[in-house]
Amino acid sequence: MTGAEKTGVSELIERARCGDAECRNRLFALCRSYLGFVARSHVETWLRTKVDASDLVQQTMLEAHRDFDKFQGVSEKEWLAWLRKILVHNAADFVRQYRGTAKRQARCEVRFRDPADSLSPGAPEPAAPGQTPSQEFLQLDNELRVTAALTELPEDYQEVIVLRNLQRLAFGEVAQRMGRSRPAVQMLWMRAIKKLQQVLGDEGRMKDEG
Repeated sequence: MTGAEKTGVSELIERARCGDAECRNRLFALCRSYLGFVARSHVETWLRTKVDASDLVQQTMLEAHRDFDKFQGVSEKEWLAWLRKILVHNAADFVRQYRGTAKRQARCEVRFRDPADSLSPGAPEPAAPGQTPSQEFLQLDNELRVTAALTELPEDYQEVIVLRNLQRLAFGEVAQRMGRSRPAVQMLWMRAIKKLQQVLGDEGRMKDEG
């Protein structure tokens, strides 16, 4: 368990507000992986050839550092919601920037969905109604725990979870994006979720033993 995890996000926020530079850096470092997966949920496959999700994370981190004094919350959930808001705004800017390019290439590229309008005409049908993709998936457990566990999975496991659970694409479209058959993708997804649950379970047992 890292020092940041032991301290807790709420305490890191409080110390950072009091001018503790080390706690401020730990606070942001703790959330980088989380933002990375949220960014991947907002950067569609075709857009990744033009914008790396890491660029979106970096821009978000820079703005969050700059505007930290404007953050009024005290809890982990409030902190992550504030970071998500900045990231989604930046993602929408990237989409608008490349919208003209997407229209010109519409015949040869996969249609994208604007993060601000995920139910626009022609967008893939969500896997489930209700909450946003990241809210729905990350309610499986503590958000930072889930994303930390995701980073330990193989890349194809991460990809199928991002497409299925975060972007809420139907298995048929996930198969198309990954260049695999639908049965193969469904099997991959089941294995990925099982592995994720295993990693989370192992982590939980380690915490209990600690």
